[in-house]
Amino acid sequence: MKVTLIETRRQAPPAVVATDLTKVYGQGDAEVHALRAVNVSFATGAFTAIMGPSGSGKSTLMHCLAGLDTATSGTVHIGDVELTGLSDRQLTLLRRERIGFIFQAFNLLPTLTAEQNIRLPLDIAARQADEVLFDRVIETVGLRDRLAHRPTELSGGQQQRVAVARALISKPQVIFADEPTGNLDSRSGAEVLSFLRASVRELGQTIVMVTHDPVAASYADRVVFLRDGELVTELAAPTPQSVLDTLVRLEA
Repeated sequence: MKVTLIETRRQAPPAVVATDLTKVYGQGDAEVHALRAVNVSFATGAFTAIMGPSGSGKSTLMHCLAGLDTATSGTVHIGDVELTGLSDRQLTLLRRERIGFIFQAFNLLPTLTAEQNIRLPLDIAARQADEVLFDRVIETVGLRDRLAHRPTELSGGQQQRVAVARALISKPQVIFADEPTGNLDSRSGAEVLSFLRASVRELGQTIVMVTHDPVAASYADRVVFLRDGELVTELAAPTPQSVLDTLVRLEA
């Protein structure tokens, strides 16, 4: 059964909306439907996790929402901008100006200090940093005494915190996080997830995170679940156990 999941908040329109989003790979006998007419929205100023069994389409959904992959049909809006039909240059500008990314691999430049890595997106866009926001972000992610260190001088958790700060500093409309704690131990992962949670509560950031980890998902306000390319259910105020129970049902 196909379920349409639309969340609305009175205080602001959704940050991201997908309508009838379909993604098909291959042709003929090799055709794979990664997404099947998905309808979902992500509230502004909220932390949403996307989960599902292996092969459910969760990473494909995030890539289409973020403009990293092109949908076969349907539409994606980030704010008032429809991604469908944008040129490569327009998509590049949109990702630079409206989207932040956090990946499993930290993707830091080894020759730059932590502070230089954090400021890099603004330098590339030739934009001045909001120094008040910079201070708030550094305080939020706890990096004040690590700004002069290079990535090799930082732990994995600290490197991912640098990546979080880098995503926050340009004030994106939405941050997409793809398994952001996948390369971290449980303690470092908990720290990074706490900082993501704090960025939502204290900075009003919107975060959409793909994860396979029920504990990571429990930091979110809401979890949406996919199976076989379709959205099938969701949880509000998730706990590790409620997320795990839902995954077990989906995999049965």
